Amino acid sequence: MENLKKSLIYIIFFPVVIIYFESVLRISVFKTLFDVGYINIILFSVPIGLLMGLLVTNFSEKENKIVLILLLVLLSIIYIIQYIYYKIFSTFLSLYSFIGASQAMQFWEEIIRAISKDIGSFVFLCLPLALIIIFNKKIKPISIYNKKLKLKIIGIAALVQTVILLIVINSNTGELSYHYLYTESFVIDKSVSSFGLLTTERLDCKNIILTLLEDREKDNIRRHKKDTNVYAIGKSTTNTSIVEAVGSNEEIKDNQSLVNEKPEPKIEYNVMNIDFESLIENEQNEKIKNMNEYFSKIEPTKKNNYTGKFKNKNLILITAEGFSPYAIDENLTPTLYKMYEEGFKFKNFYTPLWGVSTSDGEYVACTGLIPKAGVWSMYESSKNYMPFCMGNQMRIVGYNTFAYHNHYFGYYKRDLSHPNMGYDYKGLGNGLDIKETWPESDLEMIDVTVPEYIKKQPFHIYYMTVSGHLRYTFEGNAMSNKNKDAVKDLNYSDNVKAYLAANIEFDKAMESLINLLEDAGIAEDTLIAISPDHYPYGLEIQEISELAGHEVETNFELYKGVFILWSKGIESEVIDKPCSSLDILPTLSNLMGLEYDSRLLMGRDIMSDSEPLVLFSNRSWITDKAAYNSSTGELMTKNNCTIKDGYEKEITKKVKDKFKYSTLILENDYYGLILN
Repeated sequence: MENLKKSLIYIIFFPVVIIYFESVLRISVFKTLFDVGYINIILFSVPIGLLMGLLVTNFSEKENKIVLILLLVLLSIIYIIQYIYYKIFSTFLSLYSFIGASQAMQFWEEIIRAISKDIGSFVFLCLPLALIIIFNKKIKPISIYNKKLKLKIIGIAALVQTVILLIVINSNTGELSYHYLYTESFVIDKSVSSFGLLTTERLDCKNIILTLLEDREKDNIRRHKKDTNVYAIGKSTTNTSIVEAVGSNEEIKDNQSLVNEKPEPKIEYNVMNIDFESLIENEQNEKIKNMNEYFSKIEPTKKNNYTGKFKNKNLILITAEGFSPYAIDENLTPTLYKMYEEGFKFKNFYTPLWGVSTSDGEYVACTGLIPKAGVWSMYESSKNYMPFCMGNQMRIVGYNTFAYHNHYFGYYKRDLSHPNMGYDYKGLGNGLDIKETWPESDLEMIDVTVPEYIKKQPFHIYYMTVSGHLRYTFEGNAMSNKNKDAVKDLNYSDNVKAYLAANIEFDKAMESLINLLEDAGIAEDTLIAISPDHYPYGLEIQEISELAGHEVETNFELYKGVFILWSKGIESEVIDKPCSSLDILPTLSNLMGLEYDSRLLMGRDIMSDSEPLVLFSNRSWITDKAAYNSSTGELMTKNNCTIKDGYEKEITKKVKDKFKYSTLILENDYYGLILN
């Protein structure tokens, strides 16, 4: 009986340890502990903990001890890695991204900084393992030979797992229900908060397995389509009206236009001539059929006074690493200030953070799609037909298209994704001859690359910069150190100064770019578009608040970004409409007068009269009428605006649908199925 009691202690040990780890992580990251989500976490922790406990009482005493220590080491590593990763990148590390962990290890100084900023949490996460090491000699996990007892423990684990699954699956109330998070959409931060890290890791594994299976299904669908040749696409045309392309409500109204002396002007839309009716009728795959039905009902954006405004001009599109409105200063960054003041001023532009950080930020700006959670969407898109990326769109109409990145060319597998977007791509290590530092110089990249294309008009160039990357210290950032003297007298903390100094290098790059364009006499013939990949998460919230001059609100304001749209001699305009990086591709496509189908993108042309919608990874959203905070469940109307009943539910469904169908586009190579 005494031995049985000792064995049961080790059975209970792991549920307790897992709940302990979850509690420390929860307090450290979410600054809270007790809520409904914590109850879910406790219940999810019990089954996996009991099974681990059985494992350490299943062999000889020596072997049990080894298994116990190995399991505890594994748990400690999982929680410590996720804690550190979140402290650096403001999101959790997906298992898919773990293959890039070696790339992230170059930020070891930032890892040390993250730990030092919250040393208490780190110590608490290390504590169970430390105690096991200290009391190593007293650990004697005796085996349980009673099969009935083992079956009872397994039964208890199964019962608790069944109970919590029933609770979660039937919790289908609210805009971001547990049912939705568990069964319909993988939102990693929300999942950790609602179900715990270990359950999230399990859901992440399922997500990866499904991705692999979807790749196989995608290939099968491609082969089937090729064999049956079931395509119902009409000839694409940029001048297709809604009557010709998707039908019109005008046709089912009375024939007022026949009796009017002056018929209403014909409305044109940014659509392609896709016969969705035939696609739906001939589609055998239910998933693809559902997608066809969904996109056929999306209202396209109208062409407008800005359509083709910059047609035939050169286009330089830049995703600027860690760029923010706080990096624009008349004295520190005069060129960026000039471009912002002289160009279009987007006053309510947002750059949400998605999941894989830089790669996801690029994906949104370059594709007009929302990233799929848990995978490198940009890399996954390299396997698909991506006709709406600017490189592919502009190459078709005769542009020379080049892309550059001044860090390792294969980072996040850009050597696969960027050529697939329609670019001749160079990075550090495959043709971009610049000095290797950390980070590398944007100015040097501009000076080396511009001569390659300046005489090859018309051209479209894409840059992914790196000078603004963390770590924001003068010792760990070559660009911050290079421009240190320019910020030394500013009344900011050292990390904030280092951030501004790093962005001075980007400003110098833009100054050089504009000078080279002017020297070539084509500054007025070139449109430059700049947006960030994400907010500067290398700074602590209090440091960003220091830059802002007030405490920054973290659900919306933290993601307030900047979109610079400039050409020499452009007439400055103020755009108050809420918009985001998701809207960049359709906006540029319209401005350049390119053929695209606005129904097939998740963003909208900012210049159109479409209703604005800014959405965030946690399913919060902003429109011109209201803002919904999914973390608090609060709906805030704007300017005392009166909204109709059901408005919150309507917009939230629209947001969920955008996430769902954007993921399905990526998973199924949808553009390839209906357009290629």
